Amino acid sequence: MSSKKKNPLPSKGSNTPKAHADDGKDATQTQISQQLRSLYQSVQDEGIPERFLDLLQKLDEAEKNQIGGR
Repeated sequence: MSSKKKNPLPSKGSNTPKAHADDGKDATQTQISQQLRSLYQSVQDEGIPERFLDLLQKLDEAEKNQIGGR
């Protein structure tokens, strides 16, 4: 009997089928990417609410008045 213990972890140069594990990761990352893009696109397509546009216009006017009043 040998007193050497077998390392349960594969070495970096071993011929383990790592590609199968990476395929699952890649597919998951692709799916997440697609869902995030879809979500971001739907938010972008919503547009800016009218009340925010009004507020931005009022802020622009107030800034112009402040600069012109100096």
